[in-house]
Amino acid sequence: MAAPGPVNAMTVDVEDYFQVSAFESHIRRDDWERLPCRVEANTHRVLDLFAEAGVQATFFTLGWVAERFPGLVRRVVDEGHELASHGWEHVRVIHQTPEQFRADVRRTKALLEDLGGHKVRGYRAASYSIGERNLWALAELADAGHEYSSSIFPGRHDLYGMPAAPRFAFRPDNAPGLLEIPITTVEFAGRRWPAAGGGFFRLFPYALSRTLLRRVNGYDGRPALFYFHPWEIDPQQPRQTGIGLRTRVRHYLNLERTELRLRRLLVDFAWDRMDRVFLADGTTTIHTSVAA
Repeated sequence: MAAPGPVNAMTVDVEDYFQVSAFESHIRRDDWERLPCRVEANTHRVLDLFAEAGVQATFFTLGWVAERFPGLVRRVVDEGHELASHGWEHVRVIHQTPEQFRADVRRTKALLEDLGGHKVRGYRAASYSIGERNLWALAELADAGHEYSSSIFPGRHDLYGMPAAPRFAFRPDNAPGLLEIPITTVEFAGRRWPAAGGGFFRLFPYALSRTLLRRVNGYDGRPALFYFHPWEIDPQQPRQTGIGLRTRVRHYLNLERTELRLRRLLVDFAWDRMDRVFLADGTTTIHTSVAA
């Protein structure tokens, strides 16, 4: 039985191993079609895991993946999970013009709604690539009909981050109809530390993630947001050559341990979809504005 406390949001970024930002300079997009796809089988494994645990989650799905595996999208929806957008092909927003971003967002939303048969309310930018330099993207999301975004890391990272952002959900000045739900962090020793999963969940012992999430639920009294990728439970995925030590460690370390850790996580905490955790009546949202 899950521990008492706030219900947290469980999310999955549905992308394949060769689509991650860390491999941008190593794998060309033109080569994606010739590489062995593993995202379909891995996401089915994730769905099986959730079914066993009785957990429903939000699947931020690439349009590129949905277009090729429509049956996977239908299973996500049929089993009661929330279908949300991760953009078309994992292009970071910092590399898009407003016009390119607008077309990308609307194309992905339209496809997911057509395949899933439900309104797509949520969006997550590739590699949390919305920040101080491109807050205009939040207004574009609102104009496209999205109700929430989960695209800002409210801390420092070598690839992304907006340390000045609120730690918890807020409505930006330039898109008041949109709720931005930043990635979960913990404040300690004058810094914000990631506590939302991803590579941090794999690289460090499970006990640390559990402690940080409990702090958010207990000390802050807030629901946490957790994310991972289907490729993170796939230690047999093809290994890339010619990549640096940092990238190799970040991507491959502890892949064989992730599924077991996820099983523990699903038991240790209460989980649900993003929309039900953050958009339902009575949500514990902080309405703090950030200027565009």
